[in-house]
Amino acid sequence: MNKEQTLKTTFERNTQALKLKPSLGQKTAITKIRLRDGTTCDVEHGEWKFTADVGKDTGGNNAGPGPGVLQRAALGSCLAIGYSMWAAVLGVPIENIEVDIETDIDARGQLGIDNLPPGYNAVRYKVTIESPAPEKEIIEVLDKADAYSPVLDDFKRPLPVEREVKILSVEDDK
Repeated sequence: MNKEQTLKTTFERNTQALKLKPSLGQKTAITKIRLRDGTTCDVEHGEWKFTADVGKDTGGNNAGPGPGVLQRAALGSCLAIGYSMWAAVLGVPIENIEVDIETDIDARGQLGIDNLPPGYNAVRYKVTIESPAPEKEIIEVLDKADAYSPVLDDFKRPLPVEREVKILSVEDDK
């Protein structure tokens, strides 16, 4: 079975399973981050372990990609994977997919200057597709994938965010 057929078969099987038992698709994902050495973060999610940090120009250790890079990578990879999956489901041949994520930011916001927002001011994504399929079919794939992209949805839709704090007492040896 080729990769496209595997994607289509898996998609159809998962769709049927979730229609029959919706609770299978409802879960909470937990990723643990531990800070060390001032700015370096050890990230763990299941079997995956990687490092995130900020560059030396912002006081960091440059031990890994920063949160903004990871955020853009999350969006771009979610879109690319979605395009591949929906192309397989819809039977549209795709030879290559590239997604470029561009963001505009004003760093003054992160430093509390001029009451500017600390996050992105704009997000753009550019998709390059190589395919022998007609443009109409490719656009249908892109539109379908964009409509059901979880990370794109997270960028577009306000989400409730809660903070819980646990403070552990540390005895001072002085």
